[in-house]
Amino acid sequence: MQICRHMAHEFSVPSLPPTISPTPLFDLFRGNYATGLLVAAVAEFGVFSALAGDPLDFNQLKVATRLQDRPLTVLLTALRAMNTLTRELDQRYTLTPLAREHLLPGGDYFIGDYFGLARDSADIRELIIRFRTNRPKGADEAGAGTGFIFRDGLKSAMEETAAARQFTLALAGRAKNAAPVLAHELRLPTATRLVDVGGGTGLYSIALLRANPQLRAVVWDRPEVLRVAAEFAAESGVANRLELVPGDFFKDPFPTGADVVLLSNILHDWDIPEARQLVHRCGAALPVGGKLLVHDVFLDGDLGGPLPAALYSANLFAVTEGRLYSAAEVKAWAAEVAVEMTRLVPTLIQAQVYEVEVPSKEPDRVGSDHQRRELSQCLGHRHRPGGGVGLEAQTGIILHGLGRAQ
Repeated sequence: MQICRHMAHEFSVPSLPPTISPTPLFDLFRGNYATGLLVAAVAEFGVFSALAGDPLDFNQLKVATRLQDRPLTVLLTALRAMNTLTRELDQRYTLTPLAREHLLPGGDYFIGDYFGLARDSADIRELIIRFRTNRPKGADEAGAGTGFIFRDGLKSAMEETAAARQFTLALAGRAKNAAPVLAHELRLPTATRLVDVGGGTGLYSIALLRANPQLRAVVWDRPEVLRVAAEFAAESGVANRLELVPGDFFKDPFPTGADVVLLSNILHDWDIPEARQLVHRCGAALPVGGKLLVHDVFLDGDLGGPLPAALYSANLFAVTEGRLYSAAEVKAWAAEVAVEMTRLVPTLIQAQVYEVEVPSKEPDRVGSDHQRRELSQCLGHRHRPGGGVGLEAQTGIILHGLGRAQ
């Protein structure tokens, strides 16, 4: 009976926000990364020993720790949020008094060896491997494939029906909590067509469709993921306004006609070049007056915290090719395609929505809507010509924009 009750609620689509925020539970869940990062910094990467003398800049710490840019950024963000490192105005890093007294080998009150006892635990060894290789779990040649991301040249569990279903349904728990909050806080009274890039379960699109009866939406994701989205759509009451389009959002032509684009928990899956490209593609696909909604957890502007976000960034680092970004980083990428960040709206579980708008008067470097569309198509064809085919043709699941689901 317990299993039956669970299955009956698996595809429920709540209309209202939760009465109690799950944020404290997510913070506890991600808190284990504090242990791993602290142990690795002391016992493997030698961060505190490297800073025993003069302050060092980022590139000097890269040499000292033998870490690449992405892992070192994640590590330094966390250590600063833990109050063990500080970054001076000249961008050099130094130890805090707490770290100098307790984490510097040879000191009277050194406790690093105590933390080092955990170095050989399976979870910490795995985290160290991720930091040394700068590759997500499952991406190694003999691995089963990454569990959360897909791109050409990377083996991904998201292409396997059973694995994609497991991961997508697991992520639905977070979306069921956050999507109603997003739709309540961010009304779109004049929008007509939303493209939800990497929309997964479709729960964010469903929430926005319920809140905006004039709106239609496209969820753009991998075919195996959209199988799950179809089941949520069937229970949502808005399936007649929701279209599921399979594709590769790095390569395939951008769905046309959007005046709103949503990137919800997507940028953090990718390293800077790919994240920047996605912002460029989305911005270039929008008309004047269009909106790009970037929904994510953001780091502070100086990448120094806060601690819950820093630990979540380490979590993402281990299983994707990305990390968390600051709003300043996203704003800079958006400015490159002449879209402007206008406001910030908090949602749930440390997340926020940054609303980015295409201004009515664009700089000369971007030009007309026609030129913007050409830029979008150019970005879409950077890797290969051609586009995706309909989900009906690929899987037989969805006919006529979710009019019938099998």
